[in-house]
Amino acid sequence: MAEARTGDAPQLDLQSRCGFVALIGAPNSGKSTLVNRLVGAKVAIVTHKVQTTRARLRGVAIEGASQLVLVDTPGIFEPKRRLDRAMIETAWGEARNADIVVVLIDSQKGLDAQAEPILAAVADLDIPRVLALNKIDKVEKSSLLALADEAVARANFAQTFMISALTGEGVDDLKAYLAESVPLGPWLYPEDQITDAPLRQAAAEITREKMILRLHEELPYVSTVETTAWRELKDGGVRIEQTIYVERDSQKKIVIGAQGRTIKEISMAARKEISEMLGAPAHLFLFVKVRKSWGDDPERYREMGLEFPKA
Repeated sequence: MAEARTGDAPQLDLQSRCGFVALIGAPNSGKSTLVNRLVGAKVAIVTHKVQTTRARLRGVAIEGASQLVLVDTPGIFEPKRRLDRAMIETAWGEARNADIVVVLIDSQKGLDAQAEPILAAVADLDIPRVLALNKIDKVEKSSLLALADEAVARANFAQTFMISALTGEGVDDLKAYLAESVPLGPWLYPEDQITDAPLRQAAAEITREKMILRLHEELPYVSTVETTAWRELKDGGVRIEQTIYVERDSQKKIVIGAQGRTIKEISMAARKEISEMLGAPAHLFLFVKVRKSWGDDPERYREMGLEFPKA
């Protein structure tokens, strides 16, 4: 995950294009992987765990004279708690405000119980929409046309693409189409900026990714990471303090691990990637705190960039 240097957005000629492209789909449909592939760099965390993406994240991709502002949204699923509702409201809010909506369908799962309601809701959006059948490297080609026809019949997509966000197959064609389809206008970001995520937020997301990858199913879903301190040092490095919030003491013990080994492994992996992102040494200090029912704390939602939903 990286944030390039900032500066004034270039004033391009009249043929320049720029637009917001919202990626919508069920959890684990490949939205974050596709954002990273289109940008050409890691801007979104990717794990095996569903609902990894919580808040909206924007990646910035360039194709010719077009700038694509790619909005990686939380996976859409049946909400069970307040945090779930906030994530779903964020996803649909981004879709309604986008210039183009790309709906990702996991071609392995087809039009299952998660995909069906998404297609029904997308059909009501008065926005150009594109279908992307993802993970085609893992299914028989003969089944893809029937799946595409069935999806188009439900939501009347303007165009259909068969892709593998993981391998890159078909992604260049999708990118070229989006570049031709976004509105005419000046770019919103400098040419060398690849995400709008503040460095503090990007660093917290890196740590959350390493925590997910290290703990797998042990990790409590009700956990989050916040960057609480950020100080630039005289040697060019950065001293970073982050807090991992969980809801119970038993969860805290899982994150810390026996003799602190788990939290040390998470810290080492996160420190390495944060240093690569910054291009400078990162001195990372992690703390684990129990905050009961943090999922009902408005401040935690603001830190994640989510609106706090009413009960």
